[in-house]
Amino acid sequence: MTDVVLRLAARDLVPGDLGSCGWSGSPLHVENIGRQLARARRGEVDYLAVCPPSGVPVAIGGVDYDALEGAGTLWQLAVHPALQSCGIGTFLIRAAEQRITSRGLRRAELGVEEDNPRARALYERLGYVAYGRQPDSWDELAPDGSVRRHETMCTLMARGLGSPA
Repeated sequence: MTDVVLRLAARDLVPGDLGSCGWSGSPLHVENIGRQLARARRGEVDYLAVCPPSGVPVAIGGVDYDALEGAGTLWQLAVHPALQSCGIGTFLIRAAEQRITSRGLRRAELGVEEDNPRARALYERLGYVAYGRQPDSWDELAPDGSVRRHETMCTLMARGLGSPA
């Protein structure tokens, strides 16, 4: 068996990328990402794309600087389903943490759905520690095309980051 090495780069997600991000969720979700890009232009969030040399996003995720004072909150993290468990999620999180420290912040936080043990295991491997629970909800498309409210419980996790470079 031969290992394949893929060069990855993290960059800002741009509106032109949205057509390539359907794997990350429903059309309603991709519309929401588009709204988050407006917040990115105002400096409230960073929204990242992890791309191979083709430039097509294979992972995306945001850092919200308004959610918690003194921290960057990671959210909407997603890796293309065909490429999960290849280290791309780790690459995305480390890139997001670099964005947080570049703003002079020393704490990263996130919420992980309690029915997503694979994601929680990744965050724990990367040094995130659970400190609480919080309900969360968002609109999603039902199979019949109607919009419904998804409600879930999340474990809140945090990690201290080193001093900015």
